[in-house]
This record gives sequence, C-alpha cells and structure tokens, in this order.
Amino acid sequence: MQSVLVLDFGSQYTQLIARRIRELGIYSEILPYNTTPETIREHAPKAIILSGGPTSVYGEQAIMPHEGIFSLGLPVLGICYGLQAIAKHFGGQVESSSKQEFGRAKLIVDHQDGQESQLFRGIPDSDVWMSHGDKVTRMPEGFRITASSGNSEMCAIESSGQKAALKVFGLQFHPEVQHSLYGKQLLSNFLIDIAGIRPDWSSKGFIEHQIEDIRQKAGDSTVICGISGGVDSTVAAVLVSRAIGKQLHCVFVDNGLLRKNEAKKVMEFLRPLGLKITLADSSDLFLRRLKGVASPEKKRKIIGRTFIRVFEENIHEEKFLVQGTLYPDVIESVSVGGPSETIKSHHNVGGLPKRMKLKLIEPLRELFKDEVRAVGRELGIPEEILMRHPFPGPGLAVRVLGSLTQERLDILREADEIYIDELKSSGLYQQVWQAFSVLLPVQSVGVMGDKRTYENVLALRAVESTDGMTADWAHLPHEFLGKVSNRIINEVRGVNRVAYDISSKPPATIEWE
Repeated sequence: MQSVLVLDFGSQYTQLIARRIRELGIYSEILPYNTTPETIREHAPKAIILSGGPTSVYGEQAIMPHEGIFSLGLPVLGICYGLQAIAKHFGGQVESSSKQEFGRAKLIVDHQDGQESQLFRGIPDSDVWMSHGDKVTRMPEGFRITASSGNSEMCAIESSGQKAALKVFGLQFHPEVQHSLYGKQLLSNFLIDIAGIRPDWSSKGFIEHQIEDIRQKAGDSTVICGISGGVDSTVAAVLVSRAIGKQLHCVFVDNGLLRKNEAKKVMEFLRPLGLKITLADSSDLFLRRLKGVASPEKKRKIIGRTFIRVFEENIHEEKFLVQGTLYPDVIESVSVGGPSETIKSHHNVGGLPKRMKLKLIEPLRELFKDEVRAVGRELGIPEEILMRHPFPGPGLAVRVLGSLTQERLDILREADEIYIDELKSSGLYQQVWQAFSVLLPVQSVGVMGDKRTYENVLALRAVESTDGMTADWAHLPHEFLGKVSNRIINEVRGVNRVAYDISSKPPATIEWE
C-alpha cells in the first residue's frame, strides 16, 4: 500500500491533512517534524507533507525539518509553517507581517501561458483559509510564485528551473480546511498527479490492518473494554471483538453522570452486538469524589482516574484496556509529535493516571468521527447507534458548570431529554452534528404565577460539523427554540431562563468545559 508521511510541526490541523489524504483513498501517517531521513526511508512513502505550526521560523523556538528530507527524491509540500520552513531552508526570507491573515482570503492563481503549475491544474481563483502572522518576503533562489493573496505575494511557490526536479511546493494557506474551496483537488493534484500515488486505502483496509495489529498486541491475553454506548467506544469494542473474540470483556460504567435512563437504554441496544458486557454501577463513588469540585480540568482528571479504578476492580486476568479515543480528543489534550497547544484534557487522554496496571489499545486514535462511522458501517453496526450524537466521556460533569450535586444533575437530565426529544420529533436531530443542554452556575430573576423566582439558567447548544475540529452553530428555527424553551421552563423545576449558544469553534469549543 502506497503512503504519504505528514511531518507534524504542531498545528491543530495536522490530522486534518491526514484525513483529507485518506478521503482521496491514500494511506497516510503522522510523524514528528524532526524525523530523520533513515526513518522516512523505512516507511517508504511516496511523498512528504510539512504541516503548519504555532512558532516562527526566525524565532528562538524555531523548529526545522531534517535538511536531508529534501535529498530523498520525494515530492515535498509545505503548508503554512511548512512553506516558511522550505523558504528558510533554501535561502529565502520570512518576516512578521504587518497585516495578519486569519480566516477566508482570495487566492489569485498565476496561470501563465506555458508555465501552468501542475499543483494548480484545474483550480481557479477562489477562497482559501488563512491562519498566519508571518509571510515569505524574499523568494528562495530556484523557486517561482504560483499564487498570491491580498496580503501574501508569495502565497504559493514551487521549485523551478534547475531545481524543478526537486518537486518542492509551498502553500501559505491551508488546503486541508473545508473553507479552502479547491483544497481537496489541490491535494489530489500533488499526491496523484505529481507523486503518482495509487488510491488504494479504504475503511475495509483500515479494519484489516487494525485486526492484525490488535491480534499481535493482545496475543493470548484477555482484554477489558470501557464501553459507553456512544459511537466511538461501540465501534472500538466491535472492532477488537472481531480481532480477538471471547478474549474481550466489556464493562459499562454507570458513573452517575449519564443522561436520563441512559444505562438501561445502552444495555438494551448493545446486547444484540454479541459483546460480553458487565454493568458496573459506580455512581456513588464518582459523585463522592467529585463533590465540591468546580474546575473542569480537575473534574476530567478525577473522572479519568476513577474510571481506571473501576476497570481495575473488574479485572480478572486482563492486561489491556480498550478505549474509543479519537484524534480530536488527542489533539486537544496532548501534542502528537510537534509543539501543539494543549486545549483541554480529555478523561481518556490527559486525564488518565500516569501509573496504571493496564496497557492501552486505542484502534480509532487516528480517526475522526465520520471516519469512525464509516468503519462502523463496514463492521455492520446499526445506524441507530452510529448516528447518535457525540457524548463526552466525563458525561454531564462537563455540562453542569461549577460544582456537581445530584439535584443539578437531575435538572439537566430532565431539560436535556426534552431538548433531544423535540429535535427528534421535529426531524432536526440528524440535521445537526451535536446538540445538548448546559446548566450554568448562575441564577436569574423570573416571574412565575405572579411570584418572583430566582432560578437556574440553562443554555442550549447545537452545532454543524464534519469532524469536530471546527464547527458552526446550527441555525435552528425560532419557533422550535421557543417551543423547547417553553417546555423546559414549564416542566423542569428549577429553570426560569433558557438561552441559545451562537458561538462557533473556534473561538469556542463545542462543549462548554
């Protein structure tokens, strides 16, 4: 199987590059920015892509790829910071721009007669997505400009003349982001036309590769899986079960932070999948440990450590723990290979204890939500499970803002059930990527039955997204929001005001904590 290596300089969008490559039917791997030429040869890729990153090539903390990668005879594409690293390596100049570019910009492609760039073949002037404060100000020798923007004259460059055989290309914009209208076609031009890669990667191939990897890792050991009934853990469990069969023991933990009647519903629809499942009711333990804790980071870490304790109490001879960790969890919690910024800990990534008895098996760690659903379909998992909205591992602990109490959890459960039921009955549930309610740590004055009230404020959240890395708030009908608000205020004691969250990601995250 032919592949591409993405060298990670710390961009929050590095995995989006790998994702777009997989959408083209090409296998990709992510390695650290300073991977040596020897290691690259061992992976035998057909092309290299340099990601973006948060640092400056002229700063004290500047990081550069190993200079030997440009002598491997492989096509190289640099994106954002990757472009600037290429410019610096070949003798160009990069400086801080007096005008930064964030968001959409107009790309002007240089379609010179007889000199059309193979990278931009079939791509007109169009909108692209920018995210940079530096820009190339002096062209490296042996390169030419192939596109520009209002703020970046050298928005796209490539080796030419005597250096044309190097096949080195650089882009100041991000083709991997959906807002770059022809980004996917540009990557196709680079990978298929320039690098000559055959598209032969698929969900089926991913499953076969993971089954073999899981069998080698687990051997004859029994394996325990934390399953929640969500898409991620369910797909992970079925995939591991396909690999090792009866060696897998699933544990569903009722941590007291679930939605209304969630434990009963989950057990009912998981049993037909043929998984061996134990229900562990540990709600008292979780709520006792979370009493008085308001910090979202502390909540996540406490929940992560407590999950491990519960799993270890259910261990017999198991040596491995299966988790449905996805890449958005990883990229927000830890740096994958470059100096990326930690956004927040996830209970199954940054929230895990440093020392634990179990080794991890995370077969979905490099995938996004829609890719997981595609794998789930290939595994034969029912659509009613695959199309459930994402639910955070820490559960309602990160949707009840501030300190947790049983009363506040119950208020949120009742309100959220009304919201989700109305979404489903109105035919809106599958039109949004995720929807949920948030109980705020504030109270407001209201009037009910001619009496003054001072009750809780509830926020409704609904977003449209593809992979969870970026999201826009969903424009739900006003009539629908009015109906939901009216029902919640009338049917849920303790709420007298409902608000709707109209923030996108970025700058906000999808969950509030």
